[in-house]
Amino acid sequence: MNADATATPPAIVHLPASGAVDLCFILLHGVGADAASMDPLREALRAQYPQAALVSLNGPVPAPGGGQAWFDVDGLTADSLTERLDQALPELIQRIQSWGLHFELSGERVALAGFSQGATMALEAAQAQEGLVGRVLAFSGGHAKRPDHAPHEVSIHLLHGMADALVPYQPVVTMARTLVSLGADVTADILPDIGHELHPTLIEKGMAQLRTFVPARLWRAAAAAAAEQDKKAD
Repeated sequence: MNADATATPPAIVHLPASGAVDLCFILLHGVGADAASMDPLREALRAQYPQAALVSLNGPVPAPGGGQAWFDVDGLTADSLTERLDQALPELIQRIQSWGLHFELSGERVALAGFSQGATMALEAAQAQEGLVGRVLAFSGGHAKRPDHAPHEVSIHLLHGMADALVPYQPVVTMARTLVSLGADVTADILPDIGHELHPTLIEKGMAQLRTFVPARLWRAAAAAAAEQDKKAD
């Protein structure tokens, strides 16, 4: 099902064929693309999560040469990147929150998946707003600034091509190590022979991480429950 939500900014929305929505994945495209460019990822998510709402957002800023962006990239420098990102984040966070409210889902039932600039926006939104989402899938993109804390109860999955010449993978690995040192739940899959693209192999790896990765908070809860049972047994 495709629909434009009247009370939210432009998006392509795909709902379950029947039954209630139990998850919401919000997809964020790269510079010069649009919501429809995330269709390969949307199709993989639909196959794995038939009861999820899949919301592909369009960036609010026209990109040079066509398509959309999440913030203006014309004349972008290292110094202006942080400023433009900080200006763009509040609107994106509001959009994410509005979709969670629309489907009556808590933040832990909402996930972000972004490509390139969309990946950066997803990562930085999760850093900036506690309780916004429970998962982030970042394809071919990384943090714009060094994290100073682990996002609370968020699992982060970084997926990158080793042959990516536009966004080299080395800084992404460095940021992953920083997040791990801060106590974050992070996976980083850097795959050979893949450039700057939403590659099917990266999508497949992302789906596997969603299926199999167990957040540390669940391990802690299981350990606490086991300890409590041991006390009762004594």
